Amino acid sequence: MHRRRTLRRTVYHMLGGEGHSDLLVKIVDSFLIILIGLNVLAVVMESVEHLSIAHGPVFHAFDLISVAIFSMEYLLRLWTAVEIDEPRYRHPVWGRLRWAVSPMAVVDLLSVLPFYLGIVVEMDLRAIRVLRVLRVFKLGRYSMAMSVMGAVARQEARSIGAVLFVMMVILVLTSSLIYLFEHRAQPHVFSDIPTSMWWAVVTLTTLGYGDMVPITMMGRMLGALTAVLGVGMIALPAGVLASGFSEQMRIRREEYREAVEKALEEGNLKRSDRRMLEKTRHALQLSDEEAALILRQSVESGHLCPHCNKPLRLHQRSEEE
Repeated sequence: MHRRRTLRRTVYHMLGGEGHSDLLVKIVDSFLIILIGLNVLAVVMESVEHLSIAHGPVFHAFDLISVAIFSMEYLLRLWTAVEIDEPRYRHPVWGRLRWAVSPMAVVDLLSVLPFYLGIVVEMDLRAIRVLRVLRVFKLGRYSMAMSVMGAVARQEARSIGAVLFVMMVILVLTSSLIYLFEHRAQPHVFSDIPTSMWWAVVTLTTLGYGDMVPITMMGRMLGALTAVLGVGMIALPAGVLASGFSEQMRIRREEYREAVEKALEEGNLKRSDRRMLEKTRHALQLSDEEAALILRQSVESGHLCPHCNKPLRLHQRSEEE
């Protein structure tokens, strides 16, 4: 039993659970990232008809190998889920089930599910091939940008929801008004309000495809107003996401700074402290440069004592005591 737990923990570390500074972990991560990229490239290239005909067996063989590797990765992650350092994952059954419904676990499952569905159920082969592009979302496990954007989406959920609600109200209002103004003049173009919503969407997004164009005076005035509103409506969610991204990065840097100052309270950084800081840096998705800058600033702000090599604030506190 102990040997099995040790093996499980080793596999957990190898898959990036902890210790991303280890060489083996970096090799595994790099291999999976390259494999995901090659899978997306294969999906794109296979859509070219003459390449699909000429190299069909190669694409199929590569897909089989990829599915085998991704399936093994999913099963290993499911097996080692109980090693996650959170109480809710400790139970051997419920912990694994909780992991299985987590966002990244669902992405891992969806990346191989189309292949197995194609074996069990009759499906259009083209649909199966295109669905393989879902594997690109597996990069979210290794991408700081996707991780931060997910955190921003959760942090700014209420603001984003408010923006979407306003956009929906404007969409319904403008499509109803354009139907009122244009239906008599163009009954086949603006035939009903749901059809008019297409015009409202492309006008609000300032695309203006030209397939539905108002010809009445009131319709054109409404079109101009809708286009102007669209500029503001596109800028509003962009501003929310930009401010949320900036705030999320500030929070993460502050959390890392607190971890650094806590480690510096006892003086020199021990090897265990450095491992802890590296684990914290990876969990917060900070770059090596950002972490090094925060560490240097924390040390400089503490002004290390030349005799005991401890921060002066701690040195002065011990002298006063």
